[in-house]
Order: sequence, then structure tokens, then C-alpha cells
Amino acid sequence: MTQFESNPAPDRPEPRAPRRRVQREVSALRAYEVMVILDPGLEEDVIRATLDRATALVTAHGGTPGTVDRWGKRRFAYELNHRWEGLYVLMEATAEPAAMAELDRMLSLADEVIRHKVIRLPPTAGSRARPAPVAAAGSVGGRGGSSEGETR
Repeated sequence: MTQFESNPAPDRPEPRAPRRRVQREVSALRAYEVMVILDPGLEEDVIRATLDRATALVTAHGGTPGTVDRWGKRRFAYELNHRWEGLYVLMEATAEPAAMAELDRMLSLADEVIRHKVIRLPPTAGSRARPAPVAAAGSVGGRGGSSEGETR
């Protein structure tokens, strides 16, 4: 008798133990950046009201508005809606995708907004770290001698 004859395979496989499903609490909040270009001829009150509506909409949908950075008036590379300048504003927010879809809709309907763009940031860029300053070119080499790529 061989080994296989003494231990025949069962007719039916044994039932497997049920798998345990692990439920994880997944946060649907994501980091976003919103660039808004406003009409530069608007009064300060209208600009403030538009930005307040945007941050209030994010807050109302359970998100947290971040910094609102006004870049000021900038010249366009080409004519846009018969204008050559726009008032740039960068907003950061953490919210659900549905809240940002509603913000996108609100900004597209606003007459004072020339253009806008909503960008979802990668998970690692939640707190946007500023790049480190680059060392001056003259400080390479230590003693003032020539470095490898320099010619005299």
C-alpha cells in the first residue's frame, strides 16, 4: 500500500471558516486647493462676500476651510472674457467630495468669478510644506576654490 491509498481524499472539501470582515472607519475628508480668478474691477465688499460664501459652503457641508491667500492682481497670458487682468485667490480646504462639487457649482454660477479650478491634493500634501531655500551658488566648495564644473 502506498501513502495515497491509505489516506484517500475526502469526497467533499471541509467548509471554510467564515471570514471576518474588519470595518475600518474611513474618513471621506480630503485636502483640496481652489484657485479662483475674480474680476479685478469689483469692490472689496463684493470680493469678501464671494469668499465668505465659499468658505461658508465648505463649513456647512462638514468641511474645514483652510487658508485663504490673496495673490492680488495679475496679468493674463491671453485675453479672457475681454479682460487682461484678474484678481487671484488661493483657498485651501478639507472636505468631502460632495461639498467640493457644490463649491465648484457655486463658483461656476457666480458672475464675479472669471475662472476657477478645484484640485484634490494627494494625501501626503495635506499640510503643504514650503520647499527649502536653495543654497547660494558661491557657498559650494567651502574655501572659495573652484568646484568641479567651474572654469577659470
